[in-house]
Amino acid sequence: MQAVLALEDGTIFKGRSFGVSGERIGEVVFNTAMTGYQEILTDPSYKGQMVCMTYSLIGNYGLNDEDIESRKSWLECFIVKECSKIYSNWRGQQTLSGYLKKNGIMGIEAIDTRALTRHIRLGGAMKAVVSTKDFNRKSLVRKAVDSPPLVGRDLVKEVTSKKSYKWNSAGKYKVVVIDCGVKYNILRKLAGLDCCVSVVPAKTSAEAILKYKPDGVLVSNGPGDPAAINYTIKTVGELLGKLPIFGICLGHQIIGLALGGKTYKLKFGHHGANHPVKDITSNRISITSQNHGFCVNIKSLKNKGVELTHSNLNDNTVEGIRCRKLNVYSVQFHPEASPGPRDAEYLFEEFIKKIKRNRS
Repeated sequence: MQAVLALEDGTIFKGRSFGVSGERIGEVVFNTAMTGYQEILTDPSYKGQMVCMTYSLIGNYGLNDEDIESRKSWLECFIVKECSKIYSNWRGQQTLSGYLKKNGIMGIEAIDTRALTRHIRLGGAMKAVVSTKDFNRKSLVRKAVDSPPLVGRDLVKEVTSKKSYKWNSAGKYKVVVIDCGVKYNILRKLAGLDCCVSVVPAKTSAEAILKYKPDGVLVSNGPGDPAAINYTIKTVGELLGKLPIFGICLGHQIIGLALGGKTYKLKFGHHGANHPVKDITSNRISITSQNHGFCVNIKSLKNKGVELTHSNLNDNTVEGIRCRKLNVYSVQFHPEASPGPRDAEYLFEEFIKKIKRNRS
C-alpha cells in the first residue's frame, strides 16, 4: 500500500506502508543505531515522535517477547529504508511488519532515509504527518503545520503507570522509581543490585513516596518537554536532601529543573547507540545509548552548588550533573542500555554506594 510522509516545511517522501494503515502525526527524529529496533519501538520516550532508522535494513533478526522495554509500543510511526520480510534468529518470534500490525503502529519503507536524515540535521527535527489515505500535498503539509509541537507538551501523563506496583519483592535496599516512562531494563539493573524496587506514577507526591521508607529514589526516562512536568519537578524538589536521588534522561532534566535550572530543545536531539561521553571526574570515556530532544542548561545552575560530571564529546552538551550537598546526581544518557556494552553500569553501582553511605 502506498504511504506518504509530509514534513511541515513542505518536503514530501513517498514510500510503502508495512504496518497498519491510516494517518499519524508527530515529530520526526532519526536514530543511528544498527540494532535494537525492538527496544526503540517499546521505549516510552518516543511517544509523540516518528523514528527514522539510518541503518538501511531493519527487522532481520525479528522480535521476541523478552526484549521489550515497556508494556506496549509508543512511537507514532517507524520509518525505514527496507523492512525485512523474514527474520533469521533463534530468539525471533515474529516479523517486524507483523509486530507493527499487532500493536497498531504505522510503518513506512522504501523512502530515502539518508536524505530524510540529512534534511533533519540541516533543518532540525520537524513535525510531520504520515498517511495511507490522503495523498494531497497541500492537505498533508497543512496537517503537519497545524499539529501540536513537543515544546510545552506533557506526554508523561500518557505513558506513566496508572498505579503503583512492585517490580520485585526481595532486596536489601528499598528503591522507589518515579515512572515518567521507565524502561524495564532500569528496573532489572536495580533488582540485580539487590534492590527491592517499587514503581510509582509520575504524579505521586513526595509525602506518598516517603511513606515507602525508601533508601533511594530514581527518576526515570520519559517523553516530551521536561519543563511541562510541573508535578514531578515539585515532587523531586521536595525530596532533595532527604535521601539519595538518581536521574536518567528525562529524570536528569527534571532534577536540573528541580535544582533551579533551565532546559532547552536541541536542534535534532541525540538518538542512537554510539554517543561518546566523557566522565569529567575520571576522564573515562563511555560509549552510550541516548534518546532525548531536550538538554539542561548548565549556566542556569551556576552558584547553585551543582557540578558538571559528564560531557558529550560530539557537541559538548551536558550529559551529567551532581549536587554533593543534596546527595543527588543524574545522567542524560541510558546506562542500562549497554551499548558499550558495560561502559556505564558503574553509575548504578554508585547509586548503591550512596545508599550505603546514607544508611550509615
